[in-house]
Amino acid sequence: MNKKVAFYTLGCKLNFSETSTIARNFDDEGFSRVDFSEKADIYVINTCSVTENADKRFKTIVKQAQKSNPNAFVAAVGCYAQLKPQELADVNGVDLVLGATEKFKITDYLNDLSKNDFGEVHSCEIEDADFYVGSYSIGDRTRAFLKVQDGCDYKCTYCTIPLARGISRSDTMEGVLKNARDISKQNIKEIVLTGVNIGDYGKGEFGNKKHEHTFLDLVTELDKVEGIERLRISSIEPNLLKNDTIDLVSKSRAFVPHFHIPLQSGSNEILKKMKRRYMRELYVDRVSKIKEVMPHACIGVDVIVGFPGETDEHFLETYNFLTELDISYLHVFTYSERDNTEAAEMDGIVPGNVRSKRSKMLRGLSVKKRRAFYESQLESARTVLFESENKSGYIHGFTENYVKVKTPWNPELVNTLHAVNLTKIDDDGLVRFDFVKQDSVA
Repeated sequence: MNKKVAFYTLGCKLNFSETSTIARNFDDEGFSRVDFSEKADIYVINTCSVTENADKRFKTIVKQAQKSNPNAFVAAVGCYAQLKPQELADVNGVDLVLGATEKFKITDYLNDLSKNDFGEVHSCEIEDADFYVGSYSIGDRTRAFLKVQDGCDYKCTYCTIPLARGISRSDTMEGVLKNARDISKQNIKEIVLTGVNIGDYGKGEFGNKKHEHTFLDLVTELDKVEGIERLRISSIEPNLLKNDTIDLVSKSRAFVPHFHIPLQSGSNEILKKMKRRYMRELYVDRVSKIKEVMPHACIGVDVIVGFPGETDEHFLETYNFLTELDISYLHVFTYSERDNTEAAEMDGIVPGNVRSKRSKMLRGLSVKKRRAFYESQLESARTVLFESENKSGYIHGFTENYVKVKTPWNPELVNTLHAVNLTKIDDDGLVRFDFVKQDSVA
């Protein structure tokens, strides 16, 4: 009988790309994929360890799988599985836990899929995670997440990612370009480049420490791949986002004017405690350069509140810094202590209620920033790529510079590009538009 497998992904775009690759391994073994809410023979949960909340959600997801099929085999893979394999193995219902290198060989660890009396762990020492496995996701027909790099050599004091994913290493240039071409053949209009530290692309490309290529080399070559309408750079460190890359994007055929640049704090004192590799002045410089050559560019920012030692003065420094900065939206993270990180041992713990208050303030600022950015784009001509979901009678899409738009549901618009004029902002904060012409761009 044909066995059924279901997948659940926690965390980042990189995890989604890797889940897709793991899923294709199951396809090759003759499994049928079903939705996680359906009855399956095996449930695979790709875990995240960036926040405490992702840890807690794991147990809920295991219970969800058991409710669908109490006899199903449950496997946990990913970052949390590497960091705390035994903790996951001890969760009731978990049969198999695979670490950083083992997850891509999951089908090798499956025998008859009968339930284990206890969770079986196969987790390497993270020093052994020194080889590269290419991945891309094609679950969403409008865009794909293309992994170009893995691991990180930075030592940020709050972060467990180097412990979970190992050293910085990259796909070969030819490997990335092959995957991009494979994606382009499947009528996917947009590729999002992803990795742990994608600006470090080129390091470890052939198993050595030096850079064979640079991130600029990568985006230059990707821009030449035919059949891809849009290329989008996901999160990139400010110190690794160079002027040459910004200039290339401004003149590019396919790269869109959208950057997501982690800041984490607007206080130089806190940035030093975090062991970030830049000061706030560099961040201002990066934003200024982008806006100089692409005034319409969308810039997203990651920021952490409640880091140990963050006083009210430090937080206000961050708040005021972001208020004055020409950015478009924020991703706000409330600091949570992670085992085996320097920050977890630091003095100056910020009370939970203070962390929550600061987070709420920055989320409010993000709403204002996004609204101001959307207002600045009204009356402009843009191109929209429409999504595939019917949400309460509307279809949504994104412009090249990441303005989210809406129009009444029309299935013919799904996965098509259209030239539009942005006209007004609705009560829900989404933008309405007029079609420039009815025939699609692509």
